[in-house]
Amino acid sequence: MIPNTGSVIAIGVGVYWDSGCTNQVTSIDWGMIGIGTSKDEPVFIRNEGTVPMTLSLDTQDWYPASAADYINLSWDHGGGVIDVDVAIPVTLTLSVLDTIDGITNFSFDIVIMGSD
Repeated sequence: MIPNTGSVIAIGVGVYWDSGCTNQVTSIDWGMIGIGTSKDEPVFIRNEGTVPMTLSLDTQDWYPASAADYINLSWDHGGGVIDVDVAIPVTLTLSVLDTIDGITNFSFDIVIMGSD
């Protein structure tokens, strides 16, 4: 089992734990995740800009850097434009490959960005 916490960086959007968008997500504690397994975390993403946006997901600042070779973050957002002030449910999925070796804990930043 490997522990992890990831900071959430939101650009042009808000990321929230609740559909009413009152409880902002600033980090995700994935807890202990097993080798060769994945873990889901549901969130809500709201367009907080002034124009409709397309969302993108990225990661950065992996520690250790080699963790990015064995750990993947994905989501179930299928694309499309998000209108202003609209919040959509999205599930983030953290997956650890069964070939991971030598990493006992890790951290990284989750970047969720809205662009027009």
